[in-house]
Amino acid sequence: MSHHLSGPNLRSPRGDARLDLTDVFAFPAAGAPDRTVLIMNVNPYAPTQAAEFHPDAVYRLNVDTDGDHRADVAYSFTFSAPAAGGQTITVRRATGAAAQRHDATGDVLFEAAPVAFGDAPEVIEKDGYKLSVGLRSDPFFADLEGIVNNFTWTGKDAMAEANVFGIALEVPDAELGPDPAIGVWARVSLRENGGLTSIDRGAHPSLTAYFNAEEVKDAYNAGEPADDWDTYREAWTAVLQHTGDYTTAAATETLKLVLPDVLRYDRSRPAGYPNGRTLVDDVTSARLAMVSGGKITSDHVPPHTDLLPVFPHLGHPHPTR
Repeated sequence: MSHHLSGPNLRSPRGDARLDLTDVFAFPAAGAPDRTVLIMNVNPYAPTQAAEFHPDAVYRLNVDTDGDHRADVAYSFTFSAPAAGGQTITVRRATGAAAQRHDATGDVLFEAAPVAFGDAPEVIEKDGYKLSVGLRSDPFFADLEGIVNNFTWTGKDAMAEANVFGIALEVPDAELGPDPAIGVWARVSLRENGGLTSIDRGAHPSLTAYFNAEEVKDAYNAGEPADDWDTYREAWTAVLQHTGDYTTAAATETLKLVLPDVLRYDRSRPAGYPNGRTLVDDVTSARLAMVSGGKITSDHVPPHTDLLPVFPHLGHPHPTR
């Protein structure tokens, strides 16, 4: 999986698909210079496990603009309680110290905007931003059956008919700082016991599935990227030495690509993982090559063909079985 089912024992964190981050994307807007698209997807296999966003959660896209692996700009997404008329979303933008807190603070960009649970996306434009939120086709592609069956490839895309809940935001580049190099990651937090608990977080695909032992997954999801190198370098080095016969020095260099778990995106260069991530990047093959030390280079599954050429780019949802 990419970041799907990122809780212990291949389950959603807390057993709640609404809180399960699946993927993060960052790439240039189509046909619009000086604009960037940021996407976080949640709720794997939607809507079979959950038919709405969690009304007590804070969904966040964090942006590091100075390379210290801490948020300098943060977009928070909160949802109304589900009702007969559906759900609405409120989007806030925080900067500075407020961006490093997990709660939903800052200027309101969109208030009570509609969430689309049908086939057609709802695209809303305001003050230079575009927003689209709702049920969409899952863009992640992988031969999961082949991976778990000792890399005996089947040619079957496990996510070919899967859906997610997408949160897509198109942002003027000026809102992301003057340096073209940024870092992006997502987080899902839950209001409980009078506070806010981080339930899931991530940026790079397929890290926790390959690198984290079951007993540390919850702690990882609650952690901060700025602490990742010191916390996980040793354990993840051991994983690479076991799976790919890496030397310690080679493992250290390789892990610099994904630790801290922040998706780096230099907007002055073409987007393509690991420089940002587009919806067609073959991240499964990239991760297989990493963990195998180059022995496995592909799972032979192509990107999805149902993507939209315009915002929000995520394809129309598949029929629910």
